[in-house]
Amino acid sequence: FRIFIENMPAESCLVYCEEDDSLRKLAETLNSKVKKEPYRTPNYSIVNGSFCVTYDGTACMMSIFGRHNMQNLEGARHICSHLGITDKHFFDAISGFSGAGKRLQLLAENHNKAVFLDFAHSPSKVEATVNAAKEQFPGRKLLACLELHTYSSLNKSFLVHYAGTMEQADDAIVFYNPETIKHKRLPMLTKDDVSDAFKKKDLKVFNTKEELETYLLSRKPQDVVYLLMSSGNFSGIDFKQFALELLG
Repeated sequence: FRIFIENMPAESCLVYCEEDDSLRKLAETLNSKVKKEPYRTPNYSIVNGSFCVTYDGTACMMSIFGRHNMQNLEGARHICSHLGITDKHFFDAISGFSGAGKRLQLLAENHNKAVFLDFAHSPSKVEATVNAAKEQFPGRKLLACLELHTYSSLNKSFLVHYAGTMEQADDAIVFYNPETIKHKRLPMLTKDDVSDAFKKKDLKVFNTKEELETYLLSRKPQDVVYLLMSSGNFSGIDFKQFALELLG
């Protein structure tokens, strides 16, 4: 963010979420030649299981859900306004937007189960995604599974930033592949390293694809939301097929 802001040309406009304390401080102190336009989470409600945003007295039902998505929506509205797109045209279009791939992407569902996939590339995004799923399905058990896959997430000194990020999950699982750590030439992690960092009671940690699949498929909860979070593929899991097996 710092590099991005410092390299913005003069007279350009920075649209940013001021509810992010670190981002707000950067925006307020860097590059005085840039116009700054902060925004906040819009007022929303949940109506019959769907997120609803109200503008100018008109209720707009959304196909996406979660507080973080609502923040992104508001940021997009500000940018579209600069492009000459009216709020009416914006909401007419955004109401049918079901989300980008691997951003709370619905893989499969039936009457009492749903499986979502999310990129969740940073600790803050993990927390936002877990909280969004819990907010959207408050009456269901949330089983959240995160793969540590990026360089930073597999770095022991960085792991502490994940503390508390999966607190809202009823069943929390973290997976990592030791071969990925070797490939990235990083110091090896232990399961205890991961458990200690996340500070989540009853956190399950797996480091082989087989034990992860066995655990998930052996669980037969009803009224559940499965949340698979990774920038990888859990060492070769076919997400579409696996989602159908979870529903089974």
